[in-house]
Amino acid sequence: MEIRLRVQLPLFLLASSLCAAHAQHAPIQIHADLTDAPRKIYHADIDLPVHRGPLDLITPEWIPGAHGPDGPIGDITGVRFEVDGKAIPWHRDPVDTYEYHVEIPAGASILHAHLDCVYARATRTTATLEWEDLMLYPAHTPVKDIAIQPTVTVPAHWGIGTSLKPLTPYDPQHPAGGTTKYAATTVEMLEDSPIMTGLYFHEYALAPGVTPQHYMDVIGPTAASIVAKPETVDQMSQLVREAFAMYGPPHYTSYHFLILLQGSGGGGGLEHHESSDNTIQTNFFTGYKPSVGMAGLLPHEFTHSWNGKYRRPDGLATPDYATPMRDNLLWVYEGLTNYLGDVMGERIGMVTAEQYRADLALTAAEMDANSGRAWRSIEDTTFDSAMPRNGGSRGTTWRSWKRGTDYYPEGSLVWLDVDTTIRRLTDDKKSLRDFLQIFLQKGGSGVARVEPYSLEELEADLNKVVANDWHGFFETRIYDVQPHVNTEGIEQGGYRLEYASEPTPDMAEELKRGSSLVSWFSIGLDEKTDGTISDVRVGSAADKAGFAPGQKMVSVDGQVFTIERLNEAVKAAKGTSMPIELMVQDEDTIAPVHLSYSEGLRYPRLVRVEGTPDLLKEILAPMAAAGLQH
Repeated sequence: MEIRLRVQLPLFLLASSLCAAHAQHAPIQIHADLTDAPRKIYHADIDLPVHRGPLDLITPEWIPGAHGPDGPIGDITGVRFEVDGKAIPWHRDPVDTYEYHVEIPAGASILHAHLDCVYARATRTTATLEWEDLMLYPAHTPVKDIAIQPTVTVPAHWGIGTSLKPLTPYDPQHPAGGTTKYAATTVEMLEDSPIMTGLYFHEYALAPGVTPQHYMDVIGPTAASIVAKPETVDQMSQLVREAFAMYGPPHYTSYHFLILLQGSGGGGGLEHHESSDNTIQTNFFTGYKPSVGMAGLLPHEFTHSWNGKYRRPDGLATPDYATPMRDNLLWVYEGLTNYLGDVMGERIGMVTAEQYRADLALTAAEMDANSGRAWRSIEDTTFDSAMPRNGGSRGTTWRSWKRGTDYYPEGSLVWLDVDTTIRRLTDDKKSLRDFLQIFLQKGGSGVARVEPYSLEELEADLNKVVANDWHGFFETRIYDVQPHVNTEGIEQGGYRLEYASEPTPDMAEELKRGSSLVSWFSIGLDEKTDGTISDVRVGSAADKAGFAPGQKMVSVDGQVFTIERLNEAVKAAKGTSMPIELMVQDEDTIAPVHLSYSEGLRYPRLVRVEGTPDLLKEILAPMAAAGLQH
């Protein structure tokens, strides 16, 4: 069978020109050995061109996409430096612990470094490599100026998904494992080009006829798990077409959706210029019906290739991975992408319009019930990732009062507001797409690179679409403290947020992933199924009754606690003055708590406002099949 190479002449020329540009410094050679991945350890051998004298080397600390100092220094082990086969001493910098100091002896031209990385995500049949886990390169130098050439070795018969361009023969449909050498690149681009590899691997070509080429590289725990249904492949192909229609030409030479099927509790993703690293439920292709969030994951990370990787806030476009990032525009980087990802998930048919509206109602209700909004702005939540993880994380005590990474969901609501405001001010002749075609296309399409932007530029581009006080618009919604959630986009879209005593079918389905939200919206408690209290909403009936995170409800009105019994008690207390009687355990004590609440259960929903344009319907309508029309 013919061996298919993912190398085209322009890529060879690109690699040649890159090497020529760095002729005075031959590329660093890095060999990543993942054959011990089943034992959760990676190895790297790195050869660096050097000359006599002191040398500072470094590994990445501030990771793009993580928006914070999330480097792997705690997992790097087995560090060793050699010249001509003989070990030379090294010292870690006492302040920047990611930095290593070595003294290169006279006559040396190559420094050999070895390091290992302990990696918990690897299994007996799968492994994912983000290159910051193994990279070592000269410090105090812009990473775009450091040439590097990677080689990767994986276990026998494992397939490899990556956007890197192989120089040795590689057939993705019949993977043999072993060693593959890739074209020279830069430290900046290598850090942005992950490897996903596994025993059960299949590559699907997407969007035939669309240039550049797109692939879906799938790895799972069994051969059956990686068999994608034709309709799923069609949806992913449609995603490519919808993205081109919405955002304009791409800024990459090819794109790979790297998909690891693992577990049953949800997933996550990390964006890159020419690929995305995604973890999704094992049964994603074999019967799983995604929620809006999961349906939006792949579109979200794909959208980042335009917004976040190519167009990047100036505070995040740092010259290296040692310079601290400034996160204040994450409500654009992540918030806008979150909005677009969810819209795209509906446009390609992974979820219905009804599911989208139910999720939008739930998002608005959750954000409105977030008590921390009384003191903390959306902009201030963008600094959460740069704070200590136990200082602002959503998973800690009184998390609602602290707020977490709310720039994702609140950003979605703000950008819905932007979209509907543009449509309102232009009599529905223009939309957010007109802004994106300007904002995301500065400098033209083509190879991956970074085009930084400021808030001033973003506001100016919006004014090119329609004149408005966009500075004041964002000042009010993003930078000022807002006691209540922004529902203007929902209302301009032709709907209003309301609460009812019974859920709609779609809301009932949404609440299956968070049954305690029912009591959160009413009495202000977030509890686990066994009655343990995870959080208390400040200002709520539960707060006034004296509940605290960590306590455990053991009974409701004289019966053993269940969430269903708590909800029934809340429902029965509506319109009465009778308190709900609970027995609450706090460590080794149990005491009664009287909860006074008479408003009943509250289920959020969007209600259509008759006589107004249904702009949400327009926003969710596919564009690619309509010839790029608004």
